[in-house]
Amino acid sequence: MSYKHILTADQLLYGYVNGIFPMAEGKHGKIYWYASDPRAIIPIYSYKPSRSLRPVINQGIFNIRFDTCFEQVIRYCAAPRQNDDNTWISEEIVRAYTELHQLGYAHSVEAFVGNELAGGLYGVALGAAFFGESMFHLKNNASKVAFYYLIEQLKKQGFELLDTQFINDNVQRYGAIEIPQAEYMDLLKKALSRQISFL
Repeated sequence: MSYKHILTADQLLYGYVNGIFPMAEGKHGKIYWYASDPRAIIPIYSYKPSRSLRPVINQGIFNIRFDTCFEQVIRYCAAPRQNDDNTWISEEIVRAYTELHQLGYAHSVEAFVGNELAGGLYGVALGAAFFGESMFHLKNNASKVAFYYLIEQLKKQGFELLDTQFINDNVQRYGAIEIPQAEYMDLLKKALSRQISFL
């Protein structure tokens, strides 16, 4: 039996406002909703790039753009990783987040070398909260530089919360910490009470 369900932009917005997020699993990419406890967040105002990354940033190796090729970024993020054929970003998720982008809620940060996309990330902005979803790189350090400029943009605009859902080695290198779900919901409610723009 095939799995038939259409994930919508409205469902995504409802989920984020209520502290849950979707992931696709299995052969048919069935959508499941999660509310991780503890929750992983990255403190925006204490983040500092690693010592080895600073020269890469300062040399201007990558040209950073926002929202110029969102669907391309999410599709690169959806590509299976090395030694792993599975991806939680199904075609249904690509379509729904692209719709969310068209509505002005989902955003991408893109690192280019010349006119060639080298890496990037995407997420969702609501109120003063940014929900980081996934990142990719085709060239070394591209996603790390994109993340640095994401943080700079969040600081510039006055964001309060950067959600990364689960703790893992990748987000830990950016300073991710875990907090209880109840504390996360308090921070989320406060962040959602403000109306600010990502760009």
